[in-house]
Amino acid sequence: MDLRIVYYILGRLVVAETAIMLIPFFISLYNGEECTAGFAAALAICALVGIELRLHGRVRVERLTMREGVAITGIGWILATSLGMLPYLCGGYLGLLDALFESISGFTGTGATVMEKLSSLPSAILFWRMMTHWFGGLGIIVIFIALLPQTGQSTIYMYNAETTGPTRERVLPRLRDMTKTLFQMYMIFTVTATVIYMLCGLSLMEASTHALSTIGTGGFSTYDDSAMHFDNVPLEAWMTFFMILAGGNFGLYYRIWRKGPGVIRHNTEFKAYIGLELVAMLLIAVNLVQAMGVSPAEAIRYASFQVGSISTTGFVSTDFDQWPGFSKGVLLLLMVCGGCAGSTASGVKVSRMVLLVKNAWAVVHQKLSPRRVVEVRMNGGKVDEDTLLRVGQFFFLYIFCIVFFALLLTLDGVSIFDSLGISMTVMGNVGPAFGVAGATCTYAGASVFAKSILCVEMLLGRLEMFTLLVMLSPDFWQKGNRW
Repeated sequence: MDLRIVYYILGRLVVAETAIMLIPFFISLYNGEECTAGFAAALAICALVGIELRLHGRVRVERLTMREGVAITGIGWILATSLGMLPYLCGGYLGLLDALFESISGFTGTGATVMEKLSSLPSAILFWRMMTHWFGGLGIIVIFIALLPQTGQSTIYMYNAETTGPTRERVLPRLRDMTKTLFQMYMIFTVTATVIYMLCGLSLMEASTHALSTIGTGGFSTYDDSAMHFDNVPLEAWMTFFMILAGGNFGLYYRIWRKGPGVIRHNTEFKAYIGLELVAMLLIAVNLVQAMGVSPAEAIRYASFQVGSISTTGFVSTDFDQWPGFSKGVLLLLMVCGGCAGSTASGVKVSRMVLLVKNAWAVVHQKLSPRRVVEVRMNGGKVDEDTLLRVGQFFFLYIFCIVFFALLLTLDGVSIFDSLGISMTVMGNVGPAFGVAGATCTYAGASVFAKSILCVEMLLGRLEMFTLLVMLSPDFWQKGNRW
């Protein structure tokens, strides 16, 4: 591994993050807020780290290997989230661990917060929280490749290490052209959401911050009671639309724009995703009417919002912790599924769940008719055995991590049921769970041990485990190995 290449690209990444941090700094400067000095200190530290890394690096990006790409992605996320905590820390709003937790939760799109009395915080701090959602949502590395010149075609290794899903879809032949297209769509969705939120009665600050959080499938809000604060039915309807939109495949949206909506007919994952959302909304709405006696209109309102939100955005329009067990069970299932591959959402991904179900069905048919050849098909084509094997391995490791971190939480005195709920929501980068981490709760009261392990789990969930786990292998760092 050529560490000089790693240093150089990490240096550029830090410089890019420094430039991004200038936006809330100028907001604080314009408003004369008390956090201006904290942002100035954070900017100075980021700039020094970026310059130091670049001085120790060299420009040979075109010779980037797979191992270097994985290292840059893994270390890049750790570095970006570590520097992202500086505005909270230097401004005196949070301690070291809490600031790191808030930063990781922001960049990974988890939306679990340790901050309270949000409405009393400076607007620049609130804006920075949402910006971490937005830049982490599409992917730090993806945006880095899209915006900076001379990244080289070999950066495909960085792209593959960060993007999610059972396969890596290319909508354009050149990687940089593709990432630029995805970034442009990301911008268009965000600006559109901002304008519509303003038309629903929100101020520019409220609309822009919640649009950043929605499209980034994060869930941070400028108020402690999240979307409940607005009690605005048209706003909730539009937020539901944009949350579901952000959970879809951005590559598919590009093809819809170029070729028309007919391409949806051939996309198994997106049809399953929309079908799953609609069925979940219907089941929860019926359950709320029967078990809680709410009106059908209210049931549809709350069910549709929380179904859209639980696909890893994490906004809250009602205290769903008070819902019947069946409704909460449906939400737990959606937490695990997450959104589509190629989206800003996390979770197992709908495409993997579809393949798991189809493969299980194929095994059943094979047992019934041993001589029959049963193919697993998706998007009109046959799925090869290697892909099915990787999907099964991923799902096993995903569930194992949920159970493992849940057991660790029980060592801290958390009940096994609350631990499983927290572990599922953190691994899926959702945010709110049930019980002690319910819809109206924060993680401010969690212990140092709990916050520390949840920081690790959030990163594992966002990078789909393998990128970070492979870096723990001693073989990964040996000079003789070349991937």
